[in-house]
Formats: sequence, C-alpha cells, structure tokens
Amino acid sequence: MKLSLVVPCFNEEQSVIPFYKEAVSTFDALGYDYEIVFVNDGSRDGTLDMLKKLLDGPAAVKVVSFSRNFGKEAAMLAGLENAQGDYVSVIDADLQQHPSVVADMVKILDEEPDVDCVAAYQEKRDESGFMSLCKKSFYKIINRVSDTEFVDGASDFRTFRRQMVDEIVNMKEYFRFSKGIFSFVGFNTKYIPYTVGERVGGESKWNFTKLLRYALSGIISFTTSPLRIPLYLGILFIILSLPLFIVLLILHKGLTISAVYFVGGVILCSIGIIGEYLAKAYIQGKNRPVYIVKENLSNRK
Repeated sequence: MKLSLVVPCFNEEQSVIPFYKEAVSTFDALGYDYEIVFVNDGSRDGTLDMLKKLLDGPAAVKVVSFSRNFGKEAAMLAGLENAQGDYVSVIDADLQQHPSVVADMVKILDEEPDVDCVAAYQEKRDESGFMSLCKKSFYKIINRVSDTEFVDGASDFRTFRRQMVDEIVNMKEYFRFSKGIFSFVGFNTKYIPYTVGERVGGESKWNFTKLLRYALSGIISFTTSPLRIPLYLGILFIILSLPLFIVLLILHKGLTISAVYFVGGVILCSIGIIGEYLAKAYIQGKNRPVYIVKENLSNRK
C-alpha cells in the first residue's frame, strides 16, 4: 500500500464524512492504493457512529476508537502504529488541511528520494497579534535552550516515509511532543507552504490555556535548561548579597521583609520547576499505556 492517512478525531461528527468524500475524490483520481486510519479520541458526540458508516464505503478504512479522550498526541501515535502505507500522512479531519496538499507531498517524495518527510506550514495565520507573538516567542525560546531544532510555524500536517514512521513509533515516551520527536529522529525534511481552508464543522479544540500547557510540555520534554535556573539564581544572589545587605541596613527595614518575600518566591518557583520534571519522571516510571483502544474496526482483512 502506497499511502496511509492518519486522521485524529475528537468531536468531529460534522467533519468526518465531508473529509472522507474529499479524500476519496482526491486519491481515487490518482490511482494508487491508500487507506484512511481514523482515530476516535474519546469523542463525546456522534463521531464514532459517523466513522462506522464509512466502513461501508469503497475506500479502505480503519477506525481505532479509544476508551476515553487521551489527547491528539496519543491519537497520532495510535494512527502511526496502525498505518501500513509506504508513506504515512497526518492530517486533521476538519478540512482546514486539504487532502490535495497530501497529494503534493506524495509527489515530492516520489520525485525527490533524498527527502524523508514533507511538512506543511501556514503562509498566513488568521490569529491575533498577541497569539502570533506568543508562538514566535515560544520558538525563539525553545530553539535557544534545546539541542533539537524546531521550525517556526511547522505543523503536525506532514507526510513521512515508512522508515521515519518506524523510528517515531519506537520513541516510547508517555509525554509526547510530536513536533520535537519529528525533529529528534532526524531525517531530511522539506517544508512547503499551504493555505488553511474553511472548517467544515465543529470548533477549534485549542485555546490559549491549552497552547500554553502544550508549549510548556515541549520545553520540559526537550530541554533540561529550566533545571539550571535555580543554580543561576543562587549564584546571582550570592554575588549581590553583600552589597544588598549593606543597602538594606541603611534603608528602611521594611525592605528586608520585601526581599525575604522575593527570595521566597524565587525558591518556590525553582521548586516548582524541579517538581514538573519529577512529576513527569514519576508518571513515565509507572509505564502506563499512552492510550487504550476500546474498538479496532476495519473494512479490509
């Protein structure tokens, strides 16, 4: 089989059938074998019912349904593990990422054997200036502190060769940050622009709080630099302690109390950073599964 489409789904009952029709129209015209691997990430609407209807269609379809919501990272992993194609593409179900772009990616991989992955990025983002600034700041920070390169704006919308997929699946991390994993495994990646389409149904699952948590997870997963912050602060306070002590003796003693509160806050913040790493190591040590499958359906043997 030449191509597998991995489609994570969470509350996408309005999207999966239009997506399926567009995918079938696109790839049937190209004439090569393909399959669509839908991963139902514990949807609370009628997504699973819609997906089961697609099993009666002409295209090869797999439906991997989780026992509950485990998150998009888990859904992508499950899709990659169940995909059988020589090329594997990760794409959203809402048609903001169109199957025709996947066809362009496949063509690049066919024509350029040195390219192992084709990743898409948005040329123009329809978002607020504040959100754009936050994202740019994240990429600047993580590229400064991490040995793994992160390309500004590159999304999970990409197509891999089989060898790269196998290496990604072999990364047995519980807290998965795919953008980092895709870069960490190496291989030659080509970046192409794409235009985001209109959402056919539902609403975005991302908000500022979720994006912030995702960004913090990425930083903690791919660099230990935050653990050095207490060391740097400790050195700074040692250097400043003597002149600061003299100044506080001369000035009002209330400043001493303020300094104690400040130092206490820094200490608590430092403990919190260490706690984040310890918590992740603790949960990773439990060796829990990244996801649990309740149903695994297919219309092909």
